[in-house]
Amino acid sequence: MTQTTDPDKTPRMAVIVPGCRVLCAGLLLFFILAGSANAAGSIQSYIGDTVTLSGYCYTSQTVYLFLTGPNLPADGVALDNVNERADQGGFTQVSVDSNNHWEYNWATGSTGGRLDAGTYTVWAVDGPNDLSNLNNAEYSTISVSLGNPGIGSVTASTSPGSVVTPAVVPGILNVTSVPDNSSVVVNGNYQGRSPISIPGLAPGTYLVNVSRFNYELLSTTANVEAGATTEVTATLRPKTGTLSINTTPEGANITLDRVDAGFSPFTRTGLTAGNHTVNATLEGYNPVETEVTVIADQAVTDTIVLEKSPAPLIPGSLTPLPVPVTIGACAGAVLLFAFFRPRTRA
Repeated sequence: MTQTTDPDKTPRMAVIVPGCRVLCAGLLLFFILAGSANAAGSIQSYIGDTVTLSGYCYTSQTVYLFLTGPNLPADGVALDNVNERADQGGFTQVSVDSNNHWEYNWATGSTGGRLDAGTYTVWAVDGPNDLSNLNNAEYSTISVSLGNPGIGSVTASTSPGSVVTPAVVPGILNVTSVPDNSSVVVNGNYQGRSPISIPGLAPGTYLVNVSRFNYELLSTTANVEAGATTEVTATLRPKTGTLSINTTPEGANITLDRVDAGFSPFTRTGLTAGNHTVNATLEGYNPVETEVTVIADQAVTDTIVLEKSPAPLIPGSLTPLPVPVTIGACAGAVLLFAFFRPRTRA
């Protein structure tokens, strides 16, 4: 959990919350909320503030948000209208962009009814599932404590002759990765895809997270100095799984991605997650080529059924086809010949 301060001096807390079950195929969610930290995994804000929710979703093009808390229906309500119940289809729907990223600004003072002061739970789900129907969904949550607004912030100005602290010169953070086009998150804030240059950073230490689908998340720190450029290069490690190939019948020669792998049944561990090409050949059977998807941290089994090849033709074994002859036609020809034959004199 990392707390940062934006140029407008508003405290912001970034909380990275993994998906409920399968992280690589589910929700990688983090929440950026205007307010101050209250406890681990919770945010303190005020009714009427705008709370920014943000995160990633790899399993759906839409994220469904709902809220539970004081004096609300048990299964939750939509964030933008507390009169819309989640168990009746009332969700706040947010689109996921091409980078698997989503963001929503929750105006806590515009909810179709005033919220009571207290602690609430925001639920982010990859499908239209209310609190009582989360068994087959990927989701994450965060706790938000809303208080009644008090006195506003106080500003001050310097008087003539007072000492003014010189402005701090910002620095630049450059992030590259192997492979490129990976997501870059700095202090909990999504910045874009690598390679990327992030200017205007105040001097200090920053937490950099670089991630890509089917690769392990890489986290590192970067020290940004005033007026200087800091370089970060992240080499991501591919996620792996296990692949087993069976054939009917057994004993077929197996090649994996055009490389000889042995005979079936065949098992290979530590394969990079993603698509792989499998070929199976056996004498007397038609060869088969198929594509198998290896899933990270899981074991995948595929069975190939081979079909027998047709028996080859032996040269010289062909038998001429019989030619049908119509006896009546032949007899007719003979009769015609006899009829038109010239007569000889005695």
